[in-house]
Amino acid sequence: MKRALILAGKFIQDHEFIYPYYRLQEEGFDVVVASEDGQETVGALGTKIPVHIKVDDVRTEDYDFLVIPGGAKAMEYMRQNRKILETINKWNQEKKIIACICHGGQLLISAKVVKGRKVSGYYSIKDDITNAGANYIDAPFVTDGNLVTSPHYKHLGPWMKECLRVYYEKNDKNH
Repeated sequence: MKRALILAGKFIQDHEFIYPYYRLQEEGFDVVVASEDGQETVGALGTKIPVHIKVDDVRTEDYDFLVIPGGAKAMEYMRQNRKILETINKWNQEKKIIACICHGGQLLISAKVVKGRKVSGYYSIKDDITNAGANYIDAPFVTDGNLVTSPHYKHLGPWMKECLRVYYEKNDKNH
């Protein structure tokens, strides 16, 4: 069974949660949502976000695919949670797919996984990405190894298509 994890927090960007959530289910993934407290939360536009587990209970070995939605307000809180950052860092060390969009790049920066890599993100965090040692690229999606980033939800389709291409290239050559 393919399993995906989405990191969520209060005020994440609704589109950037909803599209991957259902697209991955459509692709046959069991999709689990984790938040700091393990309780249902709400997106920036008011969408009720179902949450299944606490971030503290995440075991990277249980999942194949990580989605980090954006949302400027959400990232300000989420990047202060050491367990979230440790999870992202461990995921990267294990070379598992990390699908990150928009302001989610702030979590990548705080998890210290962008140095020396090509990364996209929302234009307002371009300087943050560059200052963290990454090469900022403004494109619908940017792939650097296991990391697939996108600057904006207007690119959700091409971004998720690329994320899945990278996933299957690495994990399931017969797909």
